[in-house]
Amino acid sequence: MIVITGARGFIGSCVANYLYRKGNKNLILVDELNRADKNSNVSDLPEDIFIPREKLVQLLRSGFIIPRSIIHLGARTDTTSTDKGIFDRLNLEYSKALWNIAVKYDIPFIYASSAATYGLGEHGYTVDLSIIDQLSPLNEYARSKQYFDLWALSQNNKPSQWVGLKFFNIYGPNEYHKGRMASVIFHTFDQVSSTGGMKLFKSHREDISNGHQSRDFVYIKDLLDVIFFFINNPQHSGIFNLGTGEARTFLDLAKNTMLNMGIDENISFIDTPMDIRDKYQYFTEADISGLRKAGYRKDFHTLEEGINDYVKNYLSVNKYY
Repeated sequence: MIVITGARGFIGSCVANYLYRKGNKNLILVDELNRADKNSNVSDLPEDIFIPREKLVQLLRSGFIIPRSIIHLGARTDTTSTDKGIFDRLNLEYSKALWNIAVKYDIPFIYASSAATYGLGEHGYTVDLSIIDQLSPLNEYARSKQYFDLWALSQNNKPSQWVGLKFFNIYGPNEYHKGRMASVIFHTFDQVSSTGGMKLFKSHREDISNGHQSRDFVYIKDLLDVIFFFINNPQHSGIFNLGTGEARTFLDLAKNTMLNMGIDENISFIDTPMDIRDKYQYFTEADISGLRKAGYRKDFHTLEEGINDYVKNYLSVNKYY
């Protein structure tokens, strides 16, 4: 039995569908169950394997369910929210509870951290445990992820396997419900479909041209393969970056999305909203040497390959993973 939290959301639903199709039928899927906009993410999965988030800890502590793995992907992910209490409760304390249960029953524990913990990248984008406590996340979401990473590292008692994955910019099917927090590829497709053009954020730094802000964009199918690797290689523990190792510009992203839509380039620029301007990451690029050292050898999708598959096989036909 594998427990997956956040299993109706973007990443969690893809992980659940991926494992189910690979023959892992004994799943317990955990999430809020009252979000109708997430129903299509999991329409191919049996309804009786879902339980509400608030019941999971009690069921695990009582020993009523003892899974062979916990994949903890559930979190409050709104980077614009300033409600520290919600992040403390849902991202930090809930994660600690699941960790302690994993220790008690010796259950492998894989959880989602975030590249947002790197802040503005003052210390680079390498998992360096000697300076990890010096990272300066820029919002409450990122701080909650950083606090849990630090807490996990400080624990004397750890599960037999524990893996924290610092997700970089993930995109792909099943993010239809995410609104403002959906990937820029999704927003480009949506905006171009509606208006014929795409408005990207201007650069507010003199050393970076408009559209040349760069991120490490990761296709969801690569994330699925990485998680599957760790499930099947329980000898590896630690915190790992999950990115491609190559930063690409938002201009590249928009152009490739339009190309795969068969639309002529029509890109303009607007001011970055004030509520995120001082917290905006202009560059991210994962150092994936730790992942490679652990033995993960598969190539990642290039931005061109990922956008081609996402646009043509999912967005253009409104298909879910």
